[in-house]
Amino acid sequence: MPEAALSTRPIYSARPTLRLAGEADLRLTHLLTAMRMEESEGGMSHIELRFSNLVSLNSGATEAAFDANADLKLGAAIEVYGGDTQAPVEIFRGKVSAIELLYTMGAAPELTVLAEDALFAARLARRSKVYTDMSLADVVREVAQALHLQPTITGLTEPVGTWAQINESDLAFLRRLLARFDADLQIVGDALQVSPRGDVARGEIELAMFGQLVRARVLADVSQQITQLSTAGWNPVDGSAVSHEASALTHGGPGSGRSGAAWLEEAFGARSEHVGHLAVATQAEAEAVASAAFDQRARRFVRIEGMAEGNPALRVGTTVAVSGLSSQFDNSYYVCSAQHLYDQTQGYRTGFTAECAWLGEGT
Repeated sequence: MPEAALSTRPIYSARPTLRLAGEADLRLTHLLTAMRMEESEGGMSHIELRFSNLVSLNSGATEAAFDANADLKLGAAIEVYGGDTQAPVEIFRGKVSAIELLYTMGAAPELTVLAEDALFAARLARRSKVYTDMSLADVVREVAQALHLQPTITGLTEPVGTWAQINESDLAFLRRLLARFDADLQIVGDALQVSPRGDVARGEIELAMFGQLVRARVLADVSQQITQLSTAGWNPVDGSAVSHEASALTHGGPGSGRSGAAWLEEAFGARSEHVGHLAVATQAEAEAVASAAFDQRARRFVRIEGMAEGNPALRVGTTVAVSGLSSQFDNSYYVCSAQHLYDQTQGYRTGFTAECAWLGEGT
């Protein structure tokens, strides 16, 4: 399939647009000189916005654009939209957490604003708490409600157990728990979206080398691949031993070809590892942890770092079908981190890192 056009018009403006407290702010938009928004797996996106802090008056004089009475202040709710200004798409929503002023001889003063999304509150304090006889979905739901977020959860109803949060922030606790079972969390607006990695589907786009994809670095690496991974533990209820060995992908993600495990065994032989630092208490938990750990390794077999024309649809969880590289590396990749960038020299562009469990064998 060909790349989808970024706009219905041949010439369009992709300058980011900003809103304060839900209202469009033309002054902020026009004074913006640079932007960097970053997001990754595990949640909490953050943004850096740079503004010229000098405006001209009708009298010919100048004054500071933002002072102590300005609406742009610590705690201000800010939204950033990217893409065609005639049909902008929200790429960030959060609150201002830091403000910086820069003065340089011979240049206009600059104001830099840092903001984080709604997960900011989840990392503010450490706590210790025990969640008893609950599934992961139940734990996520309780934490989300305490943070005044709307939980949107897919699956994660098994296993049911006791989960201990010990001197951890809510964000660190959720990240640790979800990574254990190969799940991810992201903030979309005010919703906390949580689902197993295999169920994440945040859209698909096509990128062609030297089309919308302007730079790419791709690497296939078997050094961290394995052909088998095991877990073991003890069930304290009935006194039985539990264990599991994973040797095949459960959720391999997008793409096709040969797996890293297959390439490793052919080139260097079999390699097995045991996960000993994660305690498991039931057979179901042993199977889930082993499968998750194997899948996480396997999906990192092929990784691509790319820079594309600015595209607000290129987000964590997006599937990117890349073409124009080679028969081995042309494949579908899962985006695990993204950076939305803007400045007055290069305009709007999107950097990303994506991964794939498969490598083609060439022609």
